Amino acid sequence: MDIVKSKRPALLLIDIQKGFEDIEYWGGERNNPDAEKNMENLLILWRKNNLPVFHIKHCSTEPNSPLAKSHPGNDFQDFSAPLEDLKGEHIVEKEVNSAFIGTGLKQLLEFKKIDTLVIVGLTTDHCVSTTTRMAGNFGFKTFLVEDAVATFNKTGANGQNYSAQLIHDTAIASLKDEFATIVSTASVIENLA
Repeated sequence: MDIVKSKRPALLLIDIQKGFEDIEYWGGERNNPDAEKNMENLLILWRKNNLPVFHIKHCSTEPNSPLAKSHPGNDFQDFSAPLEDLKGEHIVEKEVNSAFIGTGLKQLLEFKKIDTLVIVGLTTDHCVSTTTRMAGNFGFKTFLVEDAVATFNKTGANGQNYSAQLIHDTAIASLKDEFATIVSTASVIENLA
């Protein structure tokens, strides 16, 4: 693993918002029930080590979405709320899947001379995957924490239901080595401890 504390790796917390707590809205099934605990443990570690943290927030342009700005679901989940005085934590609002489109995130990372990203959040196959792909393409050393991300079941074009775990696993497999190094929460904690 190549996550080096002295290189000041950034933790990207993607869309850890209350709107994703409504499992029925997103399909009725979700994988990885421990994802939020793992996200929280990593956030605690980053804060303890005064490493950079970026809170990515999806602000849906669809008015009926639980993630729309006018909806309480747009709020961060309590455990992941940015610190009041931010202390090096940044909030990045986006309207599309990638945290890099229309946000200035890339420029901010470059300005802060950050070249290593550790990605966690929701959902594995949408915003996490899209952001991870772009991070890898932009040349960042990108690490995706597979047990600190989660997703929901999906219905395919043929009407078949695909389980949340299958969607998660195939998304991770598509990202592995091509766009990111896949790691676990325990390995990141051990590496930075």
